[in-house]
Amino acid sequence: MKKIILHFVFCVSLALVLSPVEVLAQKETFDIITYKPLKGWTIEAKGTAMMLSKIDGGSWCQIIMYKNTVSKGNINDDFDSEWKTLVTTNYQGISSPEKENPKTYKDWNVMSGSGVWKFNGNNVATILTTYSGYGACVSIVCNATARPYLAIFQNFIAGIDLYNGKKETTSIKDQNQNNQNATPSITGNYKFNATNFDDGWTSTIKEEWVEVTKANKKVLLHFPKEGTIIPADPDKLTNAAWNILVAPRYSNLRNYKTCYVEDNKRPYFGMGYATENKTGKSVFIVLFRRGGGWLEVVTADNNSFTQEFGFNPESIRWGAISQYMGGWVVNNSQGNTINADQEVFDKLENMFGRNKFPVAAADLTNTGEWKDRYSSNTFYANYYTGAYAGMSTYSSSNWFVFKAGNSYHWELAAANSYGGQIATAKAKGDGTYKSLNDWQLYFTEMEGKPKTFNVYYSAIKGGRILWMLDAQSPGSGIFTGYKQLK
Repeated sequence: MKKIILHFVFCVSLALVLSPVEVLAQKETFDIITYKPLKGWTIEAKGTAMMLSKIDGGSWCQIIMYKNTVSKGNINDDFDSEWKTLVTTNYQGISSPEKENPKTYKDWNVMSGSGVWKFNGNNVATILTTYSGYGACVSIVCNATARPYLAIFQNFIAGIDLYNGKKETTSIKDQNQNNQNATPSITGNYKFNATNFDDGWTSTIKEEWVEVTKANKKVLLHFPKEGTIIPADPDKLTNAAWNILVAPRYSNLRNYKTCYVEDNKRPYFGMGYATENKTGKSVFIVLFRRGGGWLEVVTADNNSFTQEFGFNPESIRWGAISQYMGGWVVNNSQGNTINADQEVFDKLENMFGRNKFPVAAADLTNTGEWKDRYSSNTFYANYYTGAYAGMSTYSSSNWFVFKAGNSYHWELAAANSYGGQIATAKAKGDGTYKSLNDWQLYFTEMEGKPKTFNVYYSAIKGGRILWMLDAQSPGSGIFTGYKQLK
C-alpha cells in the first residue's frame, strides 16, 4: 500500500473535543459506510479507501475510510490487525497505540487508539477507530495537525451509519431484525408454503430464502441479491456474498476461510464458526456456490456437516497438482482422500432441488397470465472447409391464462428462421383444469386432447415460478417454467 504523503506536522494533545465545529453536508455512501461529507474538504478515492482532506495554511487533516474486510471474530483482534495494516505499515516510527476500552456503537463493537509519529522531524497524531460486528471489520483513520480537527473527526464518526453494502437505506441492524423475523413470502393465495420430503428434510418459504431443515441442520437457499454475484477473484466474490447474505445474522466469527476448486463447475466456499444472533448458539456455517446461486448450511459443528454431506469442507486445500487434474484434495466423511472426478459436492448442490412446493388448483384460480419465453440460435459451418454456413433462430412463447371457475386459455406461438425463410406455428385451446394430486394438474383440452402435467412451484423473492412437464410425454424430463405476469 502506498504511503500517504503528509506535508505539515505539529505536536498535538490526543484528547477529543465533542463540540461541533464543522458544517456537514447531505449523507453519502462509501462501501458499507454512510457518512456526511465535510463542507469545503477535498474527497479523493484511493483504491480501497476514501480520503477526506483539508489544508488551512500550515495545518491539515486527513480522514480516511477503508472498505470493510472480514472480521477476525472480535474487536481486539480486529483493532490490532488494522493498526498493523493501516497505521504501522503506512507511518514510519509511529508509537504503540494508546487504546480505549471497547464500546458499543449502534450494535457494533468499536475501539479507538492513537499514536504519534514524526514527519520531517515534527510530530503527527493518528487516531484509528475500528468497528467489528456481523462478520465484518470497518476502520477509519484520522491524521491531524491541529487540535480543532480532532473535534471535527469526533463529530464525523458520531454521524456515520454502517449498512449491509447495498444502496438502500436499511442499516445492518434493521436488516438483521428483518432476517430474524422473516415470514413466509406469499404473493397471491397459495395453499402450500412448506414441503415435507421423504428423507426427513422440510422446506419452508421465507422472505429472503427457502429454509430447509432436518433435526439440528439448516440450509438456506438464498434468493438472488445485488452484490453477491460479481466479476471478482474467488475470495473477493465469496467475501462479498458472505458480508451481504450471512454476516448480518451472526457475530463473533472465528476461523473464517474461503477456498474454491478448479474444476468445470468451480465450487466456491466460505466457512467459519460464529454466534447466531437470534439464538446465541455457536454454529458452523458453510456458504457454497457451484455455478448458480448461493446456499448457506448451518450445523452444530464441522463433523455434523461432514456426516451429512460426505466431505470435510475445512480439508479442501490446494496442492498435488501432478496427482489430481483438479489441483486439490479433500477428505470425505470416512477420512479418505478423494478428488473432483467423484463429484463429491453433488449432495450439497442438490439441496437447491429442495426449492419445490406443491400446486393446488385453487392457487391458480383467476391469477391471470403465466408465460414462458424461449429462444435459441444455431450456427452452421461447412463440414469440409469449416467456413461459416449460416445460422437458424428459433423462438417460442407459451402461456396460460387462468380464470375464475377453473377455466383456462392456452396458446403457443413459435417461429423458426433459416436462410432468409421464416416458418411460424400457432396453437391454442380453452377448457377447464383440476388437481389430480399435489403434484399433477389435468387439462381438458390441449392440442385437441386432454393432458396431465406434472407440476410444482419454486419460490422467488416476492413470488413463484410454475413448472410443468407433460406427464405422458416427458421427453428429456426438463420442466418448462412459467412466470406470472403482473
